[in-house]
Amino acid sequence: MTEIMNAVRLHEFGAPEVLRYEEAPKPVAGAGELIVRVHAASLNPPDLYLRDGYRALPPEWHPSPDFPLILGTDISGVVDAVGEGVSDFQVGDEVYAMVRFPHDLMTGSGAYADFVNVPASDLALKPAGINHAHAAGAPMSLLTAWQFLVELGHDAPNPFQDLAHAPVALEGKTVLVNGAGGGVGHLAVQVAKWKGAHVIAVASGKHMNLLRDLGADVVIDYTKQDAETAAQDVDLVIDAVGGPDMERFLKVLRKGGALYLVNPLGFTGQEEAERLGVKVSSTQVRSNGAQLAEAGRLLDEGTVRIVIDSQFPLAEAAAAHERASRGSIQGKIVLLAN
Repeated sequence: MTEIMNAVRLHEFGAPEVLRYEEAPKPVAGAGELIVRVHAASLNPPDLYLRDGYRALPPEWHPSPDFPLILGTDISGVVDAVGEGVSDFQVGDEVYAMVRFPHDLMTGSGAYADFVNVPASDLALKPAGINHAHAAGAPMSLLTAWQFLVELGHDAPNPFQDLAHAPVALEGKTVLVNGAGGGVGHLAVQVAKWKGAHVIAVASGKHMNLLRDLGADVVIDYTKQDAETAAQDVDLVIDAVGGPDMERFLKVLRKGGALYLVNPLGFTGQEEAERLGVKVSSTQVRSNGAQLAEAGRLLDEGTVRIVIDSQFPLAEAAAAHERASRGSIQGKIVLLAN
């Protein structure tokens, strides 16, 4: 007999109000998987894109969904059941993960629910020093910062370029983080600082005090001053925003510097970059439990911390998506399960 849980499901693409909190079948652990009782989940841009049907992408990339879908990748919770072949975790363990990403990019990874099935390789023990809400805010954003700045951690083909992304040494270098107040950005600031960089953070004025508190050496309020005129001779720019005119950051880089694009779609400055002697690189973040375990030590000791913008009950996921659509997010938006 199929067990039932509560979940936020998508029966059609559209605005936040298409998200329905309702009963759904509880997942079963397959070989190499665990069932995690979700205590908290967090929102990430791919959740918003999938809810909207990825309409911003070229038509050939649009998903062919099998509704209903359960959105979400990032979870923190407690192991409820262990599938065949799993030996590293046991029932009762507190864990966190980015679930099956990008493998289920177009179908949803099931995190907006009371329970989710998670491959053991995606999972890590939750850092004991933080609660479930903060742990749920970490996985995708922290893994993005880690894989861009510390270690790629996989040899999967890169969908954005022919060569694998290769992080550069940051000790003693100057790193500019654009979008420093957001989910990826506020963690990139902290990871770069931990690696020994001089960090310039670019964000709106509301984030200034927070970014200084997180370790940024210089903070630029882009509403008052253009980053490309305020900074120069930078070794590395990591742009966590994307969108139009990413090419402007080529102006702040020294020859031999690098521009890392978290969302490279629309970048048109490759020829200019080659002329200036600047390396442009991007990659697709991928689930990696081993990296979450390594980065989790920084969360546990407080070297890196997760900032929470706002929290919503899981049943109010539509309101959380509405909050995300208004922008100017500081850190992460988190859903709390019952």
